[in-house]
Amino acid sequence: MTAQMLIDGEWTESSGGRTFETVDPATGEVLALVPEGTVADVEAAVAAAAKAFESSEWAGMMPAARARLLWRIADLIEEHAEELARLETRDQGQPFGISSAISVPNAVEHFRYYAGWATKLHGVTVPLSIPGVDYRSRREPLGVCGLITPWNFPLMIAAWKLAPALVTGNTVVLKPAEQTPLSTLRLAELCIEAGVPAGVINVVTGGPEVGQAIVRHPQVAKISFTGSTEVGREIGSVAGGRLARLSLELGGKAPSIIAPDADIDAILEGNIMGGLLNCGQVCAAYTRFYVDHRRADEFAEKLAAIASGMKLGNGLDLTTVLGPLVSQEQLDRVDRYVRAGVAEGATLLTGGARAGGDLERGFFYQPTVFAGVDDSMTIAREEIFGPVLSVIPYEDPAELSGRANDTEYGLGAVIWSRDIGTANRLAHEIKAGTVWINLPPFLDAAAPWGGMKASGVGREMGWEGILSYTDIKSIWTSLS
Repeated sequence: MTAQMLIDGEWTESSGGRTFETVDPATGEVLALVPEGTVADVEAAVAAAAKAFESSEWAGMMPAARARLLWRIADLIEEHAEELARLETRDQGQPFGISSAISVPNAVEHFRYYAGWATKLHGVTVPLSIPGVDYRSRREPLGVCGLITPWNFPLMIAAWKLAPALVTGNTVVLKPAEQTPLSTLRLAELCIEAGVPAGVINVVTGGPEVGQAIVRHPQVAKISFTGSTEVGREIGSVAGGRLARLSLELGGKAPSIIAPDADIDAILEGNIMGGLLNCGQVCAAYTRFYVDHRRADEFAEKLAAIASGMKLGNGLDLTTVLGPLVSQEQLDRVDRYVRAGVAEGATLLTGGARAGGDLERGFFYQPTVFAGVDDSMTIAREEIFGPVLSVIPYEDPAELSGRANDTEYGLGAVIWSRDIGTANRLAHEIKAGTVWINLPPFLDAAAPWGGMKASGVGREMGWEGILSYTDIKSIWTSLS
C-alpha cells in the first residue's frame, strides 16, 4: 500500500519523491509507504489553507451548516468505526479493545460536542462608563492553524484539535506523527466525504522537517502540539519569536497518592488501568505510587502479581490486554530506564525485559513493577512512557503534596481516599491540570484538558478549546 498526502483537496505524493515506511509494531510488518513531506509541501498546504480561509464557501458558511458538517464527520467515523479501530491497532499497537472502545468513540464524541458549539459562539455587550457609546465583542477565527499530533492516540488526538479548529472557522495543516499516520489520513478522507471544502483540511506527512516548517511559517497563526516537553520547548521558542498563538500538551509524571485510609484491594484495578493503559504510553499515566510505608510492600507485591498476569500480544487478538510499544526506539528507551532503576537500587518485582518467544518480532516489553523507589531515582523523576510502575513509600501524610509536586511536570494526578476532606485538600494542593479522585484517568470532550509547569501551555476540550482557536474583537459604536 502507498499512502498519499492531502493538499488543497487533492491526494498527492511528496514533492521530493521520497517515502518512509510505517510498520505494525506487533509484527514488524510494513503496512504502507507514506510520503516524506518537504518544506515545499508545507508551503503549498499553508497557501491552500490561507486561500480556503478567505473563501466564501468556508468563511461564509452559516453556523447551522457548520454544525451539520461536524455532525456528518462524526457519523462517518461511527459508520467506519471497526475499520478505523483496526487501522489504529495495526499502526499504533493499542489493543482493539482500546481502539474500538476508547479511541474511536472519543473522536466521535469530540466532533459531536463541538458541533453543538457552532450556533453558540457569541460575544457580549457591556455597559461602558463612557456616554453615547455602544460596545460589543465578537469571537473570530485565527486563520491557518498548524496541528501536530503524537503517536500514542493518533486518531483521538487529531479529533481533539480538528473539531474545535473547524467549528470556529479556521483552516488547518495537520501533521500526524511519522510512526502512526494512517488513521489520520483516513480521517481526512472521511472529512472530505462529509463535505469539507478543498483546502480547509490539509495533511502533510513526514518527520521533524515537516513539523519545523509548519511552526516557522509566518502565515500559520496558531500551533497546537501534543508531544514531549523537550520538543514543546523548541516549538514554544520558535512560535514565541514570531508571536504565534500556542497550545502545548506535553509530558507528565502523574503521581498516584494512596492515602492511609484507602482500601488497597479495591483500588488495585484502577491503578493498573491508570498505569498500564496502552502499555503505559499515555501522558497522564499513573507512574509514581505513593503508599503508606506500612503497606507499601503489600501494595507493590499485589500490583506486581496483577501486572505479571496480563497477557501481551497482538492488539487484534481480543484476549490481548497489553499490546506492543510503538517502535524499537521506544522499546530501547524504556529498557534504558529499567536498567537505570536497577542500577540505582530499586527492587525489581516483575518484568524488566523485552518479551520473548512468539513476541520477539514485535516491540513488546514486559509490564514492570519496582518497589523501594525513592524520589531521587531517575525512574521516579523522568517520563518513561512505557509499562514501568514505581512504588514509593511515605511515612508522614503531610509530606504527600510536596513530594508529588517535586517534579517539573504537572499534567495529571490521582488521589485514593475514603475521606472526602483528605481527598479534596490534596486535590487543592497538587499542582496539576487535572486531578482525579478515586478514578482511572478518564477524559471527556466537555472537560478542559492540559498541564501546568512543564506539562504544557493552554487547554484543549470544553469551552477552553473554543477560546484557544478564536480571538476576541471589541467593537465600539458612537450613538451620537
